[in-house]
Amino acid sequence: MCKKDSSFSFAMGILGGVLGGIIAGVLLAPKSGKETRDDIKQCMKDFAEASGPHIDNAKKQAMESIDLVKYKIEKQYNKINESIKAKNLLKAKEKEYGYEELN
Repeated sequence: MCKKDSSFSFAMGILGGVLGGIIAGVLLAPKSGKETRDDIKQCMKDFAEASGPHIDNAKKQAMESIDLVKYKIEKQYNKINESIKAKNLLKAKEKEYGYEELN
C-alpha cells in the first residue's frame, strides 16, 4: 500500500471517529428532544453561514470551468462542421465539373 493511500485512509478514519463522537454526544446528551433539535438546527445554521462564502466561491469556479469547457467544445464542433461542409462542397463540385477541371 502506498503512503498516499495510507494517509488518506487514516484521515478518513479520524474524520469518521470525530463524526461518530459528535453524533453519539448529541444522541446521548441529557437534553430533551426539542432542545437537541434546536441545538442541531443552530449548529447547521452556523455551519451554513460559515461555509456559505466557500460554497459560493466553489460554485463560481465550477461554473467558470463549465463555461470554458463548453466554449472549447463549441469551437471544436464548429471547426469540424465547417470541415465537413467544405468536403461536401468539394465533392459536389467534383461531381458537377469533374475532378480534372478543379485541379
